[in-house]
Amino acid sequence: MRRKWLTGLGLLVVAAMLTGCNSNTKDENALLTEENQSLREQLSDRNNALQSAHDELRDKDMRLAELQREVEAAQQSPQLTANMPADPFSNIPGVTGSVGAGEITATLESDVLFDSGKASLKQAAQRSLDEVARIISNSYRSKPIRVAGHTDTDPIRKSGYKSNYHLGFERAYAVREYLISRGVPASSVYIASYGPDRSKATKQQSRRVEIVVVVNDE
Repeated sequence: MRRKWLTGLGLLVVAAMLTGCNSNTKDENALLTEENQSLREQLSDRNNALQSAHDELRDKDMRLAELQREVEAAQQSPQLTANMPADPFSNIPGVTGSVGAGEITATLESDVLFDSGKASLKQAAQRSLDEVARIISNSYRSKPIRVAGHTDTDPIRKSGYKSNYHLGFERAYAVREYLISRGVPASSVYIASYGPDRSKATKQQSRRVEIVVVVNDE
C-alpha cells in the first residue's frame, strides 16, 4: 500500500513538472513570437526609409542631368555666342574690354580721353572711340548703350565744375556726342554719372568713362 502511495505521489510530481515546463515553453514561444514581429516591423520601416532615400536620390540625379543639358544647350546657342563675345573691344588701344552679367563694357581711362579737370576729348582718344563706335554700329545697333562717367574721390577745387558728379556727367556727355557723330543711334545712348561713388584702387583707374552695351535688357 505504501509503495502504491509513493508511486502515485511520484507520478503527480512528474506531471506537475511537465505542466510547469509546458507553461514555460509557451511563455518563451510567445516572447519569441513577439520579438520576431517587432524585428519584422523594424525591418519594414528601414526598407521603406531606404526606398524613400533611393527615390529622392533618383529624382535629384534626374534634375542634375536636366540642368547639365540646359547648360550645354545654352553654351552651344548661336544667339548667345553672337551676343556675348569674349571681348569685342580687346584690340583697341586705350580700351579695356570686359563681359559679364549681360553687359559688354569698354572702359577708357579719363587720362586717355581728357586733360585734367576738362571735358573736351583729346584728338588721340578719338581714334579709339572711332573703333568702339564701329563695333557698336555693326553689331549692337539695337541694344541700349550706357555711357557712364566716373571720377576719383578728391573734391573739385580748380576745374570750375560744381562737383565730381557734374564733371563725370560732362565727360560722359562728350563721349556720347562723339559716338553719335560716328553713327551710333542717338536713341540708343543714355548717360549716367557715378562721380566718386565707384572708385577703384588708384585715382587713375577711378577716373574713367565706361561705354556699356546692355546685351540682355529684358
